[in-house]
Amino acid sequence: MYARVYGSLDRGVIEYGEVAQMRVAVVQLNPRIGDAASNLAEIERGAEEAAEAGAQLAVFPECAVNGYMYQSLEEGLGAAEPIPGAHSRALQEIAREHKVHLVAGLLERDRGTLFNAALLASPDGSISLYRKTHTLCLGVDRFTTPGDIPYAVHELPFGRVGILICYDLRFPEASRALALAGVQIIALPTNWPVSSTTMPDVFTRSRAAENRVFVLAADRVGTERGAMFLGRSQVVAPGGQVLEEAGEESAEVLVADLELQRADRKHVILAPGEHEMDVFRDRRPELYASLSERGESVVA
Repeated sequence: MYARVYGSLDRGVIEYGEVAQMRVAVVQLNPRIGDAASNLAEIERGAEEAAEAGAQLAVFPECAVNGYMYQSLEEGLGAAEPIPGAHSRALQEIAREHKVHLVAGLLERDRGTLFNAALLASPDGSISLYRKTHTLCLGVDRFTTPGDIPYAVHELPFGRVGILICYDLRFPEASRALALAGVQIIALPTNWPVSSTTMPDVFTRSRAAENRVFVLAADRVGTERGAMFLGRSQVVAPGGQVLEEAGEESAEVLVADLELQRADRKHVILAPGEHEMDVFRDRRPELYASLSERGESVVA
């Protein structure tokens, strides 16, 4: 069903001492709109592939459970479920059965409000919820409410993980907030349309490099109600190097070994005493107060 690709780290950055590796998977799928049963079966198949490859964490696309191109709030609410609910319990069971932590996108219904959400399900049965905080005029996002759950660090047995969804990555403040809180991995369920090549070409690499974190971007493929999706799911290293990238047409499982300590080293030494940088120590937060203010666009 899936092509499986293995990646390893680029050794271009100076490393210090012994490092421990953990294995991750990014699962690229082609969800069917409104067919949660079929989509959950595909998620389980991908989780099984990831677990068989030894992955401890598997990341799946945005709206992987429900599909994305809904045409009204009512249609989106009809496909969504409260959390906890049958969809979230199915993800919990997949994580438990295959002994893998998973992050997957789904639609959440909360008292008549629709959220584009992602669920982190762990083998011990625990779940954590994230709601997409930046929404745009595309697909179901036209009808969802921007999330209000603060960006969180999830302390998993192997490392510290934060979650963003798709368009969130275009806003550097979101990734920086997670990085300042201590995450080593940003898990990014996403649905990139074919026009969004700047996401894998620029933003995944930029956010990884500027924050010195790993970015695991799980995109979808296929066509849904006339909208074509890009694929090109990625595993990106803290230096901005793309360790692995999926194709544009088919389901794939990318598997990579990460040295998470690299994400803790914000001080990069290229030539001792001659070329060094620390992307956290060298910040000037006293000059950034305007970032917390809501500015208005100067373009009509």
